[in-house]
Amino acid sequence: MFIISLDYHGSLDAIDAALPAHVEWLRDGYDRGLFLASGRKVPRTGGVIFAVGDRETIERKLDGDPFKQTGLATYDLTEFEPTMVADGLERLRQ
Repeated sequence: MFIISLDYHGSLDAIDAALPAHVEWLRDGYDRGLFLASGRKVPRTGGVIFAVGDRETIERKLDGDPFKQTGLATYDLTEFEPTMVADGLERLRQ
């Protein structure tokens, strides 16, 4: 499992202009079963995505993000193995 932390590098106006394309990119990740949850950081300095899959697949997916392609965000990819999970999230346990 991966925690992907996005940091914005641009004005919020530029982020908002690219947001519809980013949301479509996110939807594709959910449709492909890669993404489990995503949302904005508070305060709004970036975002966070929980993802599953192998590192190479996740890295390729990140390369297609419009935020990355336009230089509006950078990414920190952290892999971890969940050993304890809340009820209902058992499929995440390694």
